[in-house]
Amino acid sequence: MIDKLLMRLRRFDTVSAAEEQALRSAASDVVCFDRYRTIVKAKEEQQFSNLLIEGIVHRYKDLQDGSRQSLELSVAGDFIDLHSLLMKRLDHNIGALTNCRLVLFPHDRLKALIGEWHHLGRLLWLSTMIDASIHREWIVSLGLRSAKARIAHLICEIKVRLETVALAEGLTYELPLTQEDFGELLGLTAVHVNRSLRELREQDVVTFNKKVVDIRDWERLTAIAEFDPFYLGLRQEPR
Repeated sequence: MIDKLLMRLRRFDTVSAAEEQALRSAASDVVCFDRYRTIVKAKEEQQFSNLLIEGIVHRYKDLQDGSRQSLELSVAGDFIDLHSLLMKRLDHNIGALTNCRLVLFPHDRLKALIGEWHHLGRLLWLSTMIDASIHREWIVSLGLRSAKARIAHLICEIKVRLETVALAEGLTYELPLTQEDFGELLGLTAVHVNRSLRELREQDVVTFNKKVVDIRDWERLTAIAEFDPFYLGLRQEPR
């Protein structure tokens, strides 16, 4: 159930067989959520953290006028709310953008895990720090990048993150999101999303058709996005 998590952690540092077994023993039930369902509600006390094993989810905040701002995407292999172990109640919602499956990690088991396995504790801490790094990059996109650059950056980021857990190979990958999802994620209107995707297609940089991303020119796409994967922390070194 947690193979994608182990793949991700092993991009940061080695994980021993004993550490792997400790992680597997800390896992509990598998739960499923349909597309667009809320998984974690802001301000509600949490007794476990959720590991995403299938699907795509996003963190978001809503305003009273009904508008919504997404803050980050999570893919398979990501803990979507590991920080609830210490915060208990989150300041934001987490919802399913596709049909999702998650593994529950009860907080009492996680506390025992990091209490006994200090190296694993550091790796899990690192994963939350990289979440914060992703948040900062999204702030740059929402504040400074053009509509086309925002979309290009998201396409680059998801490609690299999916490759990390063997869900993308080469320059093509599945992305079961609608143009409306793109707009909500990136703070864009449907018109801006449609126009930007059309420009990328006409420039033979990338196509997005039937929920499949086909990158035709990676170098040009990364240049448009000003994408540098350094913020994803995918460097294996002693932690």
